Amino acid sequence: MSQQQKTDAKTQTEKFRIVFAIFPGMTHLDFTGPHQFLSRTPHSEVIVASPAGGPVEADGLTFAGTVKISDVDRCDLICVPGGVAATKVALDQAFVGDIRRLALGAKYITSVCTGSLILAATGLLKDKRAACHWAYRDLLPLFGVIPDPARVARDGNIITGGGVTAGIDFALTVLAEIAGEETAKTIQLGLEYAPAPPFDSGRPELASPEIRARYDYVMQAMMPTRLAEAKEAAGRLMAEAGSAVRS
Repeated sequence: MSQQQKTDAKTQTEKFRIVFAIFPGMTHLDFTGPHQFLSRTPHSEVIVASPAGGPVEADGLTFAGTVKISDVDRCDLICVPGGVAATKVALDQAFVGDIRRLALGAKYITSVCTGSLILAATGLLKDKRAACHWAYRDLLPLFGVIPDPARVARDGNIITGGGVTAGIDFALTVLAEIAGEETAKTIQLGLEYAPAPPFDSGRPELASPEIRARYDYVMQAMMPTRLAEAKEAAGRLMAEAGSAVRS
C-alpha cells in the first residue's frame, strides 16, 4: 500500500472530532443544546474540554470529567459556547491560545451566543461576519468583527449562532453541512424540535417596551464590566498584531 493509500485509509477510519471548549460561568444551554444534536453526528466523537480539565460549573450545573484543553491535539470542529463570563474568559490568554491552536487546524470554527467574543479574542474572526447574543453584539466590532443579526451566521468555515437557544438552529445547520440535510432532519424529528413558544418575546424587536425595559434594567449593572473586559481583550489582540507586524 502506498503512503497516499495509507493516508486515505486513515482519513476514512478516523471519526469526525468535535471539541466543545467550555469554561466556568458559561450558560449551560449554549453548550448542552448543540451537544445534544451534534453528539448524534454519524461517525463522530465529541470531546468536552475546559481550561483546567475536571469539573466545570455553569449556571448551577456541574459538568464532570472534562479534558484539559491543552491536552487535545486536534479537532475537525471546535465550538465555543458563551455566557456572562465570556468577556472575562476572553482575557484568559492560555485558554484563548488553545482555542486558536485547535481552530487553525479545524475544518469548522464555531460558537454560540457570546462564545463569538471568545473566538474574536483569537483574532480569527477579524473582518468576518459573526452572530452573538443581541445584547452583546455591539462588542464584536472592538475585535474587528462584523456583527450579524442572523440566528445563524456563516462566513466561510466560520459558523456562529445567536443567543442561547439559537444554538439548536446552529447545530442543525452544522449537521446538514457535515452529515447531510436528511440526517439533520431525521435528528430534528427524533429530538422533536418544533419550537412554538407561548410568548412572542424572544427578540428585542418583538418584545414589548415594558419587557425590554425590565431586561435592560437587569443588564445595566453588569454591562460596564463586560465592556471593560472586552476592550481589554481587544486591546491585547491589537497589541499582539502590532508586535507581529514589527517583528
